[in-house]
Amino acid sequence: MTGLWSRVAGWRLSGLERRIIWPFLLLLLLVQGISLLLVNGTIGQSATQAIDRDLQTGQRVFTRLLEQRAERLSEAAALLASDFGFRAAVHSRDVATLSDALDNHGRRIGAALVVYTDPAWYPVASTGLSVDRVAALLPVARMAGMAALGGGRSSTGSRLTLIEGRAYQLVAVPVKAPRTVGWVLMGFVLDRAALLQLAAITDLRGAVVLGGPPRRMLMSSFEQADPTLWTSAPAPASAAATSACGRELLESGARWRSCEFVLDTGVSDGVGGPPLRLVLAQSVEAAVAPFERLQLTLGLLTGVGVVVFAVGSAMTARRLSRPLRGLRRAAERLSRADYDTPVRVPDERVVGDELVQLARAFESTRQAVQLRTHTITRLAYWDTLTGLPNRAQFVDVLRTRLQPDAAGGVPPLAVLMLNLDRFKHVNDVLGHPLGDRLLCEVAQRLAAGCHGPDQMLARLSGDTFGVLLVGQGVEPAQAQAVAHALLASLDAPMRLDDHRIDLSASLGIALAPTHASEPEALLGLVEIAMYAAKQRQAGLLLYDTSMDTRSSASLSLLSELRQAIERQELRLYVQPKVDLKTGQVLGGEALVRWHHPQRGLVPPMEFIPFAEQTGFIRQITTWMLDAGVQALQQWQEAGLVLKLSINLSTRDLLDPELAQRVRSLLDRHRVSAARLCLEITESAIMDDPTRALQTLQKLHGLGVRLSIDDFGTGYSSLAYLKRLPVDELKIDRSFVTNMARDLADARIVQSTIGLAHNLGLTVVAEGVETDKAWALLARLGCDEGQGYGIGRPMPQEEFFDWVYRWRAPEREALHVDTDFAQML
Repeated sequence: MTGLWSRVAGWRLSGLERRIIWPFLLLLLLVQGISLLLVNGTIGQSATQAIDRDLQTGQRVFTRLLEQRAERLSEAAALLASDFGFRAAVHSRDVATLSDALDNHGRRIGAALVVYTDPAWYPVASTGLSVDRVAALLPVARMAGMAALGGGRSSTGSRLTLIEGRAYQLVAVPVKAPRTVGWVLMGFVLDRAALLQLAAITDLRGAVVLGGPPRRMLMSSFEQADPTLWTSAPAPASAAATSACGRELLESGARWRSCEFVLDTGVSDGVGGPPLRLVLAQSVEAAVAPFERLQLTLGLLTGVGVVVFAVGSAMTARRLSRPLRGLRRAAERLSRADYDTPVRVPDERVVGDELVQLARAFESTRQAVQLRTHTITRLAYWDTLTGLPNRAQFVDVLRTRLQPDAAGGVPPLAVLMLNLDRFKHVNDVLGHPLGDRLLCEVAQRLAAGCHGPDQMLARLSGDTFGVLLVGQGVEPAQAQAVAHALLASLDAPMRLDDHRIDLSASLGIALAPTHASEPEALLGLVEIAMYAAKQRQAGLLLYDTSMDTRSSASLSLLSELRQAIERQELRLYVQPKVDLKTGQVLGGEALVRWHHPQRGLVPPMEFIPFAEQTGFIRQITTWMLDAGVQALQQWQEAGLVLKLSINLSTRDLLDPELAQRVRSLLDRHRVSAARLCLEITESAIMDDPTRALQTLQKLHGLGVRLSIDDFGTGYSSLAYLKRLPVDELKIDRSFVTNMARDLADARIVQSTIGLAHNLGLTVVAEGVETDKAWALLARLGCDEGQGYGIGRPMPQEEFFDWVYRWRAPEREALHVDTDFAQML
């Protein structure tokens, strides 16, 4: 049906349009169907009631026809009774004369039976039947006579009876002179003429049936009637009942509904017997025909209504779905990150207020997403302070420029890295707001010297800037010339408020493909050159292998580091951490070890700093996180509720996807975030405080514990530390190791513990190597400790056994010197 409407309307209906049309169309069909069923039931009931009423009326009409006939017969009998000659014969008791008079008069009026009786109803003369047979009819004749006498002057006595298998209508008239001297009894055969007359008046068919058993049809208005059908009609429910309706007959190829009525009490040949019954029937088809025409009309109206409703619904659905399809296309554009094409708002007069509001909501969403996308893109690839490209954008552009050309060679380019001298001191003395303004002024001066289309200036981290030089003519001399110009732009003193600031910078240069062909390696080498220039106070230096005596080995080491992860050569080690008050094992710190197939166990200090310089530390951190969370899962399955700390580097904190990767690992291994602790150093946070704080806030939102590692060795202010969402503070091992013999270090540790507790932080001491250090730290209120005095780093697989074997030292056996006791 949908296809039909589609062809008629000239379009294909969409799924939404079908879902709009079909429910209402089916509901309409259901309502119309129920209506037609109710009408059909009502029609049947009404037709049945109408037929029954017609049959009741037909019975009264037939009875009236018999009464009229009886009146005519009575008049004829009365005429004979009043005839002078007949009355003379009555007085003379001349039977022969009476018989002739009865015979003549009976033939004249068509009577089948004429009888004269004395007042006592004894037959004197008769025609048609013998006297003996007539005597048998006298009870019926007497009833007819009594009816005539009891009805008054105008009444006639009429009875129906069965004589020799035929139905007769008997009338009795008294012969008076002036008193009743006898009775004239006339009988007329009841034939189908009365039934035909009834059919002509009422269009009903009928039959006269003798009540049984057995039942027998005497006559019918049908030319060829099936006696078995008419005689099987039901009798009245009781002797007192005079009618019974409801039976249907099949006669002459049509259905008839019948009713049966009692015509007269049962008398057969003068003897009591079953009564005569009148069975009337009306054609059901003829009675229902007017109702069927009404039903057909209603059906046609329903069909037309369904068609009109379907077409109207299709047009309404199309009008509603057209703007929805437009919104769907708009949503598809948004899914393809096309936020520039506006969403068309439909006419409110056509589609209504709801769709207009929906379209406006889509347009508002598009504008908001467009603005948010621009904001996110700018935050991800632009430095919010200086407005310059940030490290991520610089690395992406560098990677793109280092793609091999058609000949397979790497295009020549130069990378310059500039770091301000003594900026940390300026920032600490003058404050961060003034330091930020100073960075903006430096960015403006450097941008003035990098204005060419083949030059790109970016802020890589706190006070470090990078410059990318591309083009066919990039040579060391050209790169050095640009470097000198950049340094010269910083020679002039800067005035900020009432402060006159003299700045200098150190700058390193590295070339591709001369020095390296990968972004991470090239940035690592130019950083080496920059730090070499800072150490030598040379201003600027071009990278040379002499700056890093291990450069060849380092390049080889980078390649081998990549393969170490792929070949599963890295191993996870754990150094235990315990509660200093109870001695209970709380967890451990995750450490990485490299089992090189040729070099053996490579010390971490030989590859971790290099990985940090080249940026490969991110891949190592990813491996550490994966291995560490797997270890937490194994501990959890073994029934050990422990924590594990993992170190993060500066580059990890600048990774915007770090929090999402941590969340995915925790969800995949079904480990609680509270079991994972991530450690960061003060210097890592201070390199780019804004981006580091954003990453820390995301990690804190996951429920991961955060810890400040090596606290006390950096230059961060306590005010800034208060802003960090950290849970734990680790005291550097240098203070813990020396506190056993240096009271000043002990006081520093005591102050640090008090400061951390006031900030609501847990304190962990590194370098706990003696029982004396344990005792002192416990009395100072330190919460946790780790060190060789507790347990050395061990393979993660051996950590299980160590936990079960661990026994904390006896607290009473721990002794504190007098000086420290006085401090406590």
